[in-house]
Amino acid sequence: MKTLALYAGAAALMLSSPALAQMAPNTDPAAVQAGAYKLESSHARILFSVSHMGFSTWYGDFSGAAGTLTLDPKNAAADALEVTIPVASVSTTNTVLDGELKAPDWFDATQFPTISFKSTKVTPTSATTAQVTGDLTFHGVTRPVTLDATFKASGANIMTKAFTIGFEVKGHIKRSDFGVKKYVPLIGDDVDLIISAPFEKK
Repeated sequence: MKTLALYAGAAALMLSSPALAQMAPNTDPAAVQAGAYKLESSHARILFSVSHMGFSTWYGDFSGAAGTLTLDPKNAAADALEVTIPVASVSTTNTVLDGELKAPDWFDATQFPTISFKSTKVTPTSATTAQVTGDLTFHGVTRPVTLDATFKASGANIMTKAFTIGFEVKGHIKRSDFGVKKYVPLIGDDVDLIISAPFEKK
């Protein structure tokens, strides 16, 4: 019982407000560590939205993404990002619709099982923001796109202890540019992307 009480006391101390404050992520970009990172896929989110007949906005997302980031805060020209997303992971909370999206007349997950992005240029726009230009391959078509990335925080993950850096990324594409034209324009051609991307240092 004494041992159990000691563990409980230690846990309470660790989770107290001052202790948590000391472990809070650092929002100062100067604290970012240069190096090689991998996408922490279990907490990464890749969301998309399109207009549904003009009456509502329809949302979906992908999971299970994998990726790498090479980061040098003092030399953006050396930064590099690669991400791969499994198409079959698409989810809209509607299983019938998910099946349709995986089918040949939409995303065709069998013939084109992955979506990939590989950066070609990173351009800082402020201390915490940058434009990331790269090649997006989707539905068998590769086209250049530019994404807007915003730094959120860095620091040791309280659970894994891994040094982690987080970004929120926004972008915009036309699905018809990638050969996904079904029901355009009834179902919107313009697709907005929101990506929450935590990376752990290797």
